[in-house]
Amino acid sequence: MDSLKPQLPKINNEDRTPLIDVLLELLAWQQKQIDKLEQEILKLKGETTKPKIKPSKMDKDSAEDGDNSDSSKKKKGPKRSKTEHLKIDAMVDIQPDKIPKGSTFKGYREVVIQDIVFKTFNTCYRLAQYQTPDGSYVSGQLPDGFNGCHFGNDLISFILYQYHHQHVTQPLLLKQLQDLGVDISSGRLSQFITDDLDVFHDEKDQLLRTGLSVSQYIHTDDTGARHNGKNGYCTHIGNELFAWFSSTESKSRINFLNCLGQGSSQFYVLNAGAFAYMEQQKLPRVLLARLENETVGIETASALAIWLDQHEIKAKRHRRIITEGALMGGLLAQGIPVNFSIVSDDAGQFNVFDHALCWIHAERIINRLIPLNDVHVKAVDNVRDQLWQLYRDLKAYKLDPSAIQAEDIKFRFQAMCSTKTAYPTLNLALKRMGNNQHELLRVIDKPYLPLHNNLSERDIRDYVKKRKISGSTRSEAGRKCRDTFASLKKTCLKHGLSFWHYLKDRLLGESNIPPLSDLIRAAATYG
Repeated sequence: MDSLKPQLPKINNEDRTPLIDVLLELLAWQQKQIDKLEQEILKLKGETTKPKIKPSKMDKDSAEDGDNSDSSKKKKGPKRSKTEHLKIDAMVDIQPDKIPKGSTFKGYREVVIQDIVFKTFNTCYRLAQYQTPDGSYVSGQLPDGFNGCHFGNDLISFILYQYHHQHVTQPLLLKQLQDLGVDISSGRLSQFITDDLDVFHDEKDQLLRTGLSVSQYIHTDDTGARHNGKNGYCTHIGNELFAWFSSTESKSRINFLNCLGQGSSQFYVLNAGAFAYMEQQKLPRVLLARLENETVGIETASALAIWLDQHEIKAKRHRRIITEGALMGGLLAQGIPVNFSIVSDDAGQFNVFDHALCWIHAERIINRLIPLNDVHVKAVDNVRDQLWQLYRDLKAYKLDPSAIQAEDIKFRFQAMCSTKTAYPTLNLALKRMGNNQHELLRVIDKPYLPLHNNLSERDIRDYVKKRKISGSTRSEAGRKCRDTFASLKKTCLKHGLSFWHYLKDRLLGESNIPPLSDLIRAAATYG
């Protein structure tokens, strides 16, 4: 028999102190975590867990009103023809089994049946060979595109589509192909997934450069990406025009700036922008004065490390700030404006250029608090109501900005963040939000900015799904391919392109689909 859970003693309001409130909140949080872990243990043991019962849809206002009039029903639009644009591959005329005498033919009633022909299609090319009078041989040549490979491009497209788009694991994909009658080894399948894909890698490399050149802002986020038995990270950069992924061992600010400058020359530059950044990061003035007379344009991290050694800059913090500043200077030298906006959650590595924060992440800090009593609950609910009203007003402001509305929003935001409630932890959360006022209210000065970072989270979710199914990558080629095809697939989706048609177009060399970088520029121009 399970032992009874001990109950906390009741504490009178007179005996409560701020320290006791914090300790009670900590206990409540720990109990919540323990309950979650207990449910996970039961699930792993195969035992019955507490069911999650969703609220009944019958409780909605529309059901309670009991209004069954036609005006309350959802109006449906005109019914579309489902087969109007289908390609018809075969026409079959079917006559009735019996036609009574005297019947008059009145044409056909068409019924379209959609199906798929899924079978191997093997072609034997007979290459004629001739011996010339001098004893040498001439032979017929295979059509362009095979490159000495005994597998067609349609099959290779299918492999890439199944693996990268449908998230089919390599062993399952091998079994599927063998079941269909394709004679292929696991090694050859692996080569198709990772080797000789420069056409795709080159196109992926253009996405970020083009996207940054035509955009006023980007979204960014990162997630875990284990590689070769070690923990790593995948950084997403993108917006409505493109998506770009890069897996690395670090998620530091240096790594993020490296990602932004992917493929540039003179990576590390000391210029006015670099010095402004280093001063903002409180690099000692003595060191700043020493560097102001330096002109630096360095291409590699190892060369920068040697340069820092030559100038006897040994403190780890100083080297980090100078490296970050030189990277910032390199990006500014490439043409990225200093007021370029980066929308993210509150992760410090993304706090460069003109940083804007996600309101959804800011609200989660309030939503995750564990109130101890009714007074705390009421205080949290009141703050959340104010916060979401501000969010709705900012959405309206984006559509029709006005100076009066901007001042009103700023005043209410400051009033909310300076509120002192009976809940100390809530007060700390509000103080933190107030410290982020500049980032949370960037939309007032730039109404085109989004209020949340949901786009980045949606884009990166597909990468996470692939990671959960296939696990970590093992080779550098495998990691590179995962980043490349995640980037290309998401970018195709943003422009309404079929990833299947895109793969076939690139492998067959048809060029019916323009380069994705051209589509990004066109969408930025006419969007």
